Formats: sequence, structure tokens, C-alpha cells
Amino acid sequence: MQDSVLDEDDNAQWGLVHALLLNGQGGARSITRQELEDLQLGEQESLWLHWDRGHPHTHTWLRKSSGISEFACDLLLEENTRPRLLNLPEKHVLIFMRGVNLNPDAAPEDMISVRIFADAKRVISLRLRPLHATDEVIEELQLGRGPTTAAELVLRLADVLTDRIEQLVDDISEQVDTQEELADSPKRQPLAHVELLQVRKRAAGLRRFLAPQRDIYGQLSTAQLTWFVRGEGGYWNELNNRLTRYLEELELSRERIGLLLESQNRHMNERMNRTMYRFSIITGIFLPMSFLTGLLGINVGGIPGADSPYGFAVACTLMVLVAAAQWWLFRRLRWI
Repeated sequence: MQDSVLDEDDNAQWGLVHALLLNGQGGARSITRQELEDLQLGEQESLWLHWDRGHPHTHTWLRKSSGISEFACDLLLEENTRPRLLNLPEKHVLIFMRGVNLNPDAAPEDMISVRIFADAKRVISLRLRPLHATDEVIEELQLGRGPTTAAELVLRLADVLTDRIEQLVDDISEQVDTQEELADSPKRQPLAHVELLQVRKRAAGLRRFLAPQRDIYGQLSTAQLTWFVRGEGGYWNELNNRLTRYLEELELSRERIGLLLESQNRHMNERMNRTMYRFSIITGIFLPMSFLTGLLGINVGGIPGADSPYGFAVACTLMVLVAAAQWWLFRRLRWI
């Protein structure tokens, strides 16, 4: 284990994050950058090189020492890509996938691109930011329970990436469940409007990358590559089905969020309408009384009851009678 750590520290200066030689029995050993020059693979052995795409030595090695065509190198080193599958001559493939971003202070839906060149004996993967999914595969190899071939390695990487996606989709569904419970509670607590919008944005961002990634899995389930182990198509098909289910769950979450926001807006409009209605009733009741007080308060001669000691009492009684008549009328018209 200590030698493996030292090898990785030495390789890091060359942009080589991991260099593992699979023994064909579920295990692997770490090799150095210098060993790649004269490395001869045994009959059951396979090579996995995991590179830092942003390192300048990675670019140099890919173009001068990897044996990969210039066209394939250009694709592997592109700045912006979406998940896709490209068949190359001599039964080589390029597979671009996305993984959940589990780095500190990072948004999980800000997915990390992993680009893979694979043939019967080699898997060359590139990433720009640390990808935790590779650590899980390496741990399995160290325990002797990892992939045995290049095809199994690509499949296992896709499987781990999909597992991490499942956790993120479940988290989004739980957030929507929480907001639905608040909306359905008897007290009808206010919904977190900003949080709902953020969740919907996360779901849309995930769906953007997962839809083409699902198509990749579907294509690999029927791929006619001679170095693919017989029966692996079923595993790729299962990954395709899982991603389809996650996409359906994301779409359902977006629809549920839309319904919650629509319900919240409708509830706010209803409250506003009730408030305005009450103000209208109050205004309707006090408007005639305001007219009477304004009429009796004008400073001209001839005001009825101006010289009577009972004038004020008569005016108040008249306003009370008008208010009572309005109340009876509004009740009869079922306005209140």
C-alpha cells in the first residue's frame, strides 16, 4: 500500500492520477510513469491509466506516446463535451460520461466529465476535477474484488457513476416530499419558494446530461465489440433502465414542483382576493355614512337639527339604521 502511494505521488507530477495493471483475477498493482515506456501486457493483464486532463504532460503523452489517433486525442481534450459514444477503427471506443460532483463546496449537479478511451487491453480515462467514483473502483481492485478486463472496468465505472446519480435523485425527491408535506399540513405553512426553484433548476441540469448518458448505455447494450465479455450487454441494459427510471423521477419531481408553485400562487391570490373583498364590504358600509356626515357637516345655514339638542342623537341613529339596512341587504345578496 505504501509503495502504491509513493507511485501515485511520483506519477502526479506527470499528470497521471492513477496507473494500475489489472491482473485478470480482480486485483491490480500500481505502476510508475516510467514503466509505461517498456510495458508488455500479459495475456490476462489489462492497463488502466487515469489522467488529469488539465495537466500539460497529459496532453504531451496522449499525442506522442499513447498510440491514439490525432482525431481521438482532439476529442478527449475538448473543453466542453456532452455524454456520447463514438466507435473508432480497430474496435476502439470513446465514451464520454458524467459523474456527480462530490468535491467540497461544490454543487453535486455540477457534474464532472470523464472521458474514456478503451480497447481490449487498455482503458485510458481523463478528468479535469477529482472524481470520487474512481476511488471506489480502486479500493475494490486493492481488495481483489475488482474488474478483471478492460470491458469490465468500463462497465464498473459506469455502474459506480450511476449509483452516485441515484443518491442525488433520491435527495431531490426527498426535498420535494418535504415541501409537499408542508403544503398539505393543516396549518398550511408557507413554502420555500426559492428552494423549490433551486431544486427544479437542479433537476433540469441533471436531466440535460443524463438523457444522452442513458442513450450511451443503450448503445453499449447492443454493441458488437469482440472484446466485450459475453453477457455484459444485459448489464449495460440494466444501467440504461436505471437511468431511464431516474430521468422519469426527475421529470416527476419537476412536475410536482410546478404543481406546488401553482398551488402556492393560487393560495396567495385567494388570500389577496379575500382581503380585497373584505375591504370592499367595509368601504361599501361606511361610504353612505361618510356621505351623511359630510352632508350634515357643511358650513351653511338650514342644516336640519342644527339648533335642536337632539340633532346629534338623531344623526347617529340615522347612520346606525343605514348601516343595519346595508348589512341586511348584503346578507340577503349573500355578499357576506
